[in-house]
Amino acid sequence: MTNEHHSAGLTHRAGAGAGADEANPPSLVYVIEDDPAVARLVLATLAEFGFNGEGFSTGASVLRRLQVEKPDLCIVDLGLPDMDGIDLMRRIQAASNAGVLILTGRGHPADRVMGLELGGDDYVTKPFEARELVARVRSILRRRSLAPGQATGQRRYASFLGWRIDCAANVLRAPDGSEHLLGTAETQVLRCFVERPHQILTREQLMGARDLLPTDRSIDVRISRLRRKIERDPHEPAIIKTVYGAGYLFAANVLWE
Repeated sequence: MTNEHHSAGLTHRAGAGAGADEANPPSLVYVIEDDPAVARLVLATLAEFGFNGEGFSTGASVLRRLQVEKPDLCIVDLGLPDMDGIDLMRRIQAASNAGVLILTGRGHPADRVMGLELGGDDYVTKPFEARELVARVRSILRRRSLAPGQATGQRRYASFLGWRIDCAANVLRAPDGSEHLLGTAETQVLRCFVERPHQILTREQLMGARDLLPTDRSIDVRISRLRRKIERDPHEPAIIKTVYGAGYLFAANVLWE
């Protein structure tokens, strides 16, 4: 492991090793964490499991780095010395298409919900088990590799009940013409629905994951966000319906363009 010094924070880089496949380079993960011991643990674990990891101790240093290199995923501590982690998460998402895994000592449910509401892909509290963290990183990267609009030739626009979604630009247009910018995770879930209307979809299908933990409520947060946008009454949904014990069903006809 080598150390690189930037003016606004110490950066550590951990490579995946000489055996990495050049045709399929390892995913690049930024670790934004001001506790050196935690940063070393996360970076060492990422390297052990074949990821390229780069660590930053401040928000400013990672924002500068984003100007020249885009990671596949950012692991963000909410308690940074120079800026709030939630604000940093927003700025990362504005500057890149990277996934975001929140890693923090804030264990209050309100913090967890806020992080997911604002577009985080997952949330892990300290102390954590390193291998579980890697499993969550893999799950996020796998889901995002299936994100809408990424594959060549995929259909881009879908309409239902006066609504229209642009799956490439992550824009949802309401019947009155107003537009909502969706997070990548929200767009992924909505695309799953419009591709398979009138079908019961499990939480795993909607998240694009086979190893979803029973305690993982991130899909429920995404469903709640979508309902608040498209339902007349989010508490009595008529479009995105809950099928108890099975999953969710999108109860609308869909037209693709």
